[in-house]
This record gives sequence, C-alpha cells and structure tokens, in this order.
Amino acid sequence: MLDTLLLSRIQFAANISFHILFPTITIALAWFLVFFKFRYDRTGEAVWLRAYRFWVKIFALTFALGVVSGITMSFQFGTNWPGFMERVGNIAGPLLGYEVLTAFFMEATFLGIMLFGMKRVSPRLHTFATLIVAIGTTLSAFWILSLNSWLQTPTGYTLVDGVFYPKDWFEIIFNPSFGYRFFHMLLASGLTASFLVAGISAYRLLKEDHKHAPKLTLKVSLTVAALLAPMQMFVGDLHGLNTFEHQPQKVAAMEGVWETEQGAPLLLFAIPDEQQRTNHFEIAIPKLASLILTHEAEGEIKGLNEFKGEHPPVKPVFFGFRIMVGIGVLMILVALVTRYTLWKHSTLPTWQLKALVVMTFSGWIATLAGWYVTEIGRQPFMVSGLVKIEELVTNVPSEHVLLTLIGYLTLYAVLLAAYIKTLFYTARNAVQVEEYQTTPVQGGQYV
Repeated sequence: MLDTLLLSRIQFAANISFHILFPTITIALAWFLVFFKFRYDRTGEAVWLRAYRFWVKIFALTFALGVVSGITMSFQFGTNWPGFMERVGNIAGPLLGYEVLTAFFMEATFLGIMLFGMKRVSPRLHTFATLIVAIGTTLSAFWILSLNSWLQTPTGYTLVDGVFYPKDWFEIIFNPSFGYRFFHMLLASGLTASFLVAGISAYRLLKEDHKHAPKLTLKVSLTVAALLAPMQMFVGDLHGLNTFEHQPQKVAAMEGVWETEQGAPLLLFAIPDEQQRTNHFEIAIPKLASLILTHEAEGEIKGLNEFKGEHPPVKPVFFGFRIMVGIGVLMILVALVTRYTLWKHSTLPTWQLKALVVMTFSGWIATLAGWYVTEIGRQPFMVSGLVKIEELVTNVPSEHVLLTLIGYLTLYAVLLAAYIKTLFYTARNAVQVEEYQTTPVQGGQYV
C-alpha cells in the first residue's frame, strides 16, 4: 500500500497544480483589462469596451476558481502537514497573512465595483477599480512567491529547538531567489494570458465572428506575447544561474549530471537511471551546459553523486525542465511568426488561427512543468537544506489520505473540464451577439 507521506505529497501536488492554473491567468489578464478600459476611456471607441466586457467575464470565472482552490491549499497545512506550521509557522503565517490583508482584501473589495459597477459609478472610478484589482493580483503573487522562494533559499531566520523565528523580515521577504522567481512568474503569467486571449480570439475568428473586437484582442495579445517570450527566456537564464549558485543539486538533476565534471555537455535528450546513476540514449552538445551555467567552456558543474540522499528525484526534474524550455521556445516561434504575419497582411491564414487555438493553454503546460522543476527540485527538503518533508507529514492513516485524494482529483477533473468548456461556450456565444454601441451619457454613466 502507498504510505501517508507519498499520498500527502501527491495530494499537495494535485492541489497546487490545479490552483496555479487560475492565478497564472488572472495576474496578467487583469492588466489586459486595465489596458482595454484605459483605451476606451481615452478614445471612446466602443470596440475597447466590448473587448473589456467579454474578457471580464472570463476573468471573474477564473478568479473564482482560483480563490476556491486556494482555500483547499491552506487546509492541507493543517490536515496533511501539521509539522510545517509548527516549525515554519512563525515565518509562513505572517507572509500568508500579508497576502490576505494587502492583496486579497483589495481584490475582493474592488472586484465588486469592477464587475457590477459600470453603470453605477463614473468611468474614472470604474477604471480605478480595475487598476486596483490588477495591482492586488500582482501583490498576491509577490507574497506567495516570497514565501515559496524563502523555502528554496532561506535567510533572515534563527533556529530555536528546531523552530524557525524571524530575525530580519527584509532578508526573509527579499531572499536570494525571490526577485528571479517573482519576475519569472509574472512573465509566465503574461505569456499564459496572452496565448489564452490569442487562442480564444482566433477561435472566434474561425467561427466567423466578423466583429472588430476579436481582431483587436488578437493583435494586442500577440504583440504582448512577442515582447514577453524573449524576455522570459532571458529572465529564466538568470534564474537558472541563481539556482546554480544556491541549489546546485537541483541544477545537476535538471542537466542530468551525475559526476562532477568540467566542460559538461548540454543534454538535449537522455533517460536518467537513478539505479545505475547514469544516463541512457544521450543526445548532447559538448561543453554547452558548462558554458551556459558558468560562462566558461571548461566550467565545473557538481554532479548528483556529490549529494547522495539529498538530491531530488532526477527524472521528473530532468524532463520537466525540457518540457518547460521546449514549450517556451515554441511560444516564441508562434508569437513572432503570427505577429509578423498580422503586421504584413492584417489577417492570419486559417492554419495559423488553428495553431493559436491549439496553443490556447500552452502557458499552463509550461507553468506546470516549471513548478514541478522548482518544487520537486527542492526535495527531499521542505526548507531547503534544513528540514526534510518526512519530518513534517501527518500521522493520519494512509487510507484517509487516499480517500480525500480521490475526492480532490475527481472534483478537479470535473471543474477543469467545465471551465474549459465554458470558455469556448462564451466565445461561441459572443459570435452571435449583435454589435452595439456603448458610450457614456451625460453624467459619465455607461449605457
């Protein structure tokens, strides 16, 4: 039978995998809405407001699922990982509290105005509410990623009888990996939302939606994607260098390096074998891994054998990293090619529209792969190098954990299928909505 530790890890992975899908969209989609609303206020062109009204529905649905799935995350600290809050609660608790106080309350308060106040408040106040919601989503990411980064690179603490106490909050919040992880996540959200907007807009065009709004949102989203994709590659490289400095065992797993070596090759493909501690079927570029990580062709990379018993499982980290990079490269190519075509011809051929529909949720795949690299790469530690996960798990019988795991997986599968179906139903329904002119009337109210 599966033990409680493994089942609890699978359950937490399932919860965080489902939850992260939705903030990854809402963080950046909120800024798309700010742009649409600002452009309408500046130009008075109704098409911007139609774009806003369509995408604010999707934002609301996505935000709701993100909130609900986030609640189950906090429950698990008590049900599956009671040792975590006992040992790390003095640091994790305040950071999670800051997220609620400075971000979630801000989002929840102004979300009501954003969703229901368009005809009840002035255009300026409504735009301000949209801006505050966007700031709130970014602040949420700030605090959550600060805590996550601290678990990866802990600083600013003191240990008393195995319990962590804050010593310097500035060092805790702005720990060595936080900046890289924060901007990497913001760019990931930007790309995820961009390809979602582009994919749904392309779907509407394929369904012969002749209104101007989907053409406009397609153009905006592809422009954003074309700008962000190369930036993500650059920031990701910086993040990798930071990880190489602070978590060399994670990088060794990512690169499939078993023995410490100079001039390590970059493995395009291999099958790591933890039993024999070697790789099979290697396809490699000589010296490139050392060149990327150390900026020297003969630079040294520590191997996994230097960290026996304290390095992560190699296969999921190794393949997760390649999936993330592969999807990232594909996103760059698709964004640049489609945006160039749109610039040259003002329209996209059918095959490119279909390609964008296929890529609608590509950001989810890249984000999940990246999170698996990050979180599995921290194993076997909960707090990197200090506390192992086996020390923190619950003593609840495995049968109970298995029962709740099955319940979670079933519910998440249904919700995810319903969410995706609703997105495309909303897009199809928008094709049939008759165009209308929306303008402010006297007094600044919308009609």
